[in-house]
Amino acid sequence: MLYLYAKSVHIIFMVCWMAGLFYMPRLFVYHTEAKHKSRDEYRVLHEQFIVMERRLWWVIATPAMYITISSALVMLYLSPGFLSQPWMHIKLAFVVCLIAYHFKTQHLMHLLAKGQSRWKSAHLRLWNEVSTIILFAIVFLVIFRSAVDWVFGVLSLVGLAVLLMVLIKVYKRYRKSKGERID
Repeated sequence: MLYLYAKSVHIIFMVCWMAGLFYMPRLFVYHTEAKHKSRDEYRVLHEQFIVMERRLWWVIATPAMYITISSALVMLYLSPGFLSQPWMHIKLAFVVCLIAYHFKTQHLMHLLAKGQSRWKSAHLRLWNEVSTIILFAIVFLVIFRSAVDWVFGVLSLVGLAVLLMVLIKVYKRYRKSKGERID
């Protein structure tokens, strides 16, 4: 019964964590593109983005990450046999990548707040897709767990990454055709 509570908490807060990781780079894109506004508009927008980013990060994304990890540790404590399964090793490697992504995103938030980020909005749009790809891999691993399905999952992951890149390029061309400034 305790395992099911831990699993429920894990899923709920993983969704909250991912929501934060999905939305934060989108805020970074808008924050970066605000530099193309007038000096006064940028100053106001910059301050507003700092507030929005900090609240999202410190009230939703970071606490959700810690609760997700804590509930995962409880589940592994209650079912230690999972640690002997190869799919779990791969999943945990992807989770480590997601945690690294989280802290790199935090670093970008601090750079933007100081006005020191050199990332262009196009790079931030690509960065925004990294968490999606990692989530995709983790879900495939948890659901399928077998080698054959894992290979199919990896190929699907690569296909998703290529599709996302193509869609980003198409969107960029669309925006350019509408006369929007693109960095």
